[in-house]
Amino acid sequence: MSTAPGPYDSGRERDRDEEGRARNQRPRDGLGRPLPYGTDGVARQPEGVVRTPEESVAEAQALLDAGRPFHAHEVFEDAWKSGPPAERDLWKGLAQLAVGLTHAARGNTKGGARLLLRGAGAVTVWRAGPGGQEQPYGIDLAELVCWAEALADLLERESAAVDAAAHAPRLRGTAAG
Repeated sequence: MSTAPGPYDSGRERDRDEEGRARNQRPRDGLGRPLPYGTDGVARQPEGVVRTPEESVAEAQALLDAGRPFHAHEVFEDAWKSGPPAERDLWKGLAQLAVGLTHAARGNTKGGARLLLRGAGAVTVWRAGPGGQEQPYGIDLAELVCWAEALADLLERESAAVDAAAHAPRLRGTAAG
């Protein structure tokens, strides 16, 4: 294994966690973009946290409302990795929706629209599957799919970055607080 610096690490060795796995420790902005070492960034979402599904939905919604969809994606990713196998596609689809909003807010409108539609498709397939439900953990999947399709359409028409907080979905529907 080579320890020579790569083109992007300016001579730094790779950041590693306590178990020796590669973990980028660069500070991040509110949309998850890496900032230069030594810069103050937004607190990172801890990885590998096991939450109840209700806690995952509530925490992800708070992050979405705060304009931090990248961090919400990490909450959904934890749920998909720690949850029951029958729900993995649901959580993966929700993570894709959050990443789609992340890309849209970063100005990658094509990628954002693509991920929003991919996430909407995954949620729709899961909902129609054998273990699927219309409103798992209070999540209004039908409304969430409509939100994703409408935002993808806006991105394709406007080709401009969106404000993540202003375009955040209501996971439990518009009537949810």
